[in-house]
Amino acid sequence: MPAVSRARRLRRLAVLDQKLLAKAFRFALAAHAGQKRKGTDLPYILHPLGVTAAVLHMGGDARMAAAALLHDVLEDTSASPAALRRAFPSRVARLVAAESDDTTLPWEERKRRTVARLRRAPREVLRLAFADKLDNIRAIARDHERFGEGVWRRFNRPRLLQQRYYRALEAVFRRRLTGPDRAWSREFSRLVSAAFRTG
Repeated sequence: MPAVSRARRLRRLAVLDQKLLAKAFRFALAAHAGQKRKGTDLPYILHPLGVTAAVLHMGGDARMAAAALLHDVLEDTSASPAALRRAFPSRVARLVAAESDDTTLPWEERKRRTVARLRRAPREVLRLAFADKLDNIRAIARDHERFGEGVWRRFNRPRLLQQRYYRALEAVFRRRLTGPDRAWSREFSRLVSAAFRTG
């Protein structure tokens, strides 16, 4: 797995803005209070934490990590863009906005726009989106291993549409995650294959 060396990561974590991360965690925890991961009894906050871990493993800084903690608050909670802008640095608010879907649109249109946006997104937006999708496909592949095809019943769209979406994401990540990030793309591809394996 490509990751900065342990010593370098520890040095960087030592200088991360811990107040910012603590504030982002508290904000996300309050915003997602009572929410569960789709089809489970697990608290939703586990997903932002997983995304944050992936961002840090990929070399992200404190603002990227804060955006990872907050990445779903505009899309899935009552938190407003204005509240986010008041509470956090502008870069954090911009990253969260860039990773948020327009929930007024149908699922198919939202996913089509996501794929199109990621084809040309700035690198840090791409990495944040990748970390989000990576945590999602990890959960799907893990649950598919445990529960088989029944896992697809928890989603709003059938397996075939989910597969098309994840394969489209896979193509974008394979093309755009290059150099040291290539191994992350390969992990994503392996997980997509595992999640949609039949039999």
